Amino acid sequence: MKRVMSIMLGLVMTTGLLAGCSGTKEAEGPKPAEGEQAITEISLPIVDEPMTINYWRANDGKIASGNGFSDVKAYQEKEKRTGIKVNFTHPPLGQQKDQFNLLVTGNQLPDIIYYNWADVSGGPEKLLADGRIIKLNEYIDLYAPNLKKIIAEDEEVRKQISLDDGTIFMFPYLRTDSVKLNGTTGLILRQDWLDKLNLKTPTNIDEWYTVLKAFREQDPNGNGKKDELPFTANWGPGNMSKLNDFAPAFGVLAGFQLNGETIEYGPIQPGYKEFLTTMRKWYEEGLIDPEVMTNDGKAFDYKITNNQAGSYYGGVFSGMAKYLNMMAEKDPNFNLVGAPWTKDQNGVSRSTFRFDTKVLSYGEAITTSADKDKLKAIVQWMDYNYSPEGHDLFNFGIENESYTRNGDAIEFTDTILKNPDGLTYDQALASYALSIMDGPMNQDTRYLDALMTFDQQKEANNSWMQADYSMALPNLRKTEDEARKEAQIMGQVNTYVDEMVTKFILGDEPLTSYETFVETIKGMGIEEVIKIHQDAYTRYQAR
Repeated sequence: MKRVMSIMLGLVMTTGLLAGCSGTKEAEGPKPAEGEQAITEISLPIVDEPMTINYWRANDGKIASGNGFSDVKAYQEKEKRTGIKVNFTHPPLGQQKDQFNLLVTGNQLPDIIYYNWADVSGGPEKLLADGRIIKLNEYIDLYAPNLKKIIAEDEEVRKQISLDDGTIFMFPYLRTDSVKLNGTTGLILRQDWLDKLNLKTPTNIDEWYTVLKAFREQDPNGNGKKDELPFTANWGPGNMSKLNDFAPAFGVLAGFQLNGETIEYGPIQPGYKEFLTTMRKWYEEGLIDPEVMTNDGKAFDYKITNNQAGSYYGGVFSGMAKYLNMMAEKDPNFNLVGAPWTKDQNGVSRSTFRFDTKVLSYGEAITTSADKDKLKAIVQWMDYNYSPEGHDLFNFGIENESYTRNGDAIEFTDTILKNPDGLTYDQALASYALSIMDGPMNQDTRYLDALMTFDQQKEANNSWMQADYSMALPNLRKTEDEARKEAQIMGQVNTYVDEMVTKFILGDEPLTSYETFVETIKGMGIEEVIKIHQDAYTRYQAR
């Protein structure tokens, strides 16, 4: 007996809703049969005869088994429901970019490629023009009622999923409830140290200085030594860019930024000199870990769990829950707090990135190698992830195995939170669903709520998501010529800026050289790249 999943469309949508503008002939790809009617529901199973989809995507280190996504129970259950089997191909971890480039220039393509399309030379536009992937607008209009409904009801999703000419090329990794899901990282401090020194969580740069100075001089770890590292960071890139999270307090970002509707380059703005001056002072006074440029994960863990690190940038899971769990028995007083994004001189708390990104750069595209006769079924199979049933399956896994319901709330079972096989919670959830990783789905905030088992995490998330993110740029599309010119100029600029910022903060270069620094960046062609961003932003606004 067929199971039927009904999709009640919340508004009337015409067939031309997703038509977009015409691109090149190659970009159009195959078209659905003329005159075919759009479906408003998906009948399960999708196919009566067995069908296999060849699917390429990078593996994820959270999947503990050796077989990758074929072992994820959501995909196994999806096969049962839809009648469609998936043959996954995974490039070796760390080699996905090289393998992707070989894949899209070769003769044999899978049916579907899932990738970070921001990492593609020439962008998806080039792959469309080269006849490697197909335009999906009409297919979504006809065969994807669930994604179509999301696009129709959310103007920001429509804008962000589209290329500048209106083309939709992927079924994306979505976060329609974007602010909460994106506001999961920020600055973290030792709450027990604050309590011991009778200090409040800092909110502006002066309060941060007071706190860091006290951490350095007043022995909050109580060992009688001046060994505290007031601010540290992990996975050091060999330069001082880990300090850039403090830059918004000075009204600038460390890269391109928005000033109203005008694009600027932060490091040549006056506020950036103030930022460098403050960071240099902090470094001179020992408020910044001298190994901040070189710490790896092991060194970082050691400094936090051995009562040396006072503050750092991190997330609610890897930066908070990890250490609260590790220290629960070792030091019952160990406690963390998420500080709000630092306020600027006008009292506005500002972040370095946008929280309103609803369409991420990851998604699955259909290649031109897919059998045209299978496209209707393939599109329905992809769309299933955005249906109510598929949404729950790929966010939470199997009901009564990996999760249960408590009214509208979701609660993960001990299979996830206290895995009997010794898997960490992220490994356990990755064996059931995609929400802890990334994938073609609409990530649900209830997954986040169910995993944030500490009040400190929930409070940090709530604090961080209050920040103003209007200085940060949305994801912009560049033409192939623009991207080539930008890469040519910014390769030099980025290297020079990283080198000089590090010298300024370490004291190897006097701050009196800042004006020369600015003129050198301008001489490298930064104004040309600013114009490229401005043009791309204008196109983005016009979508």
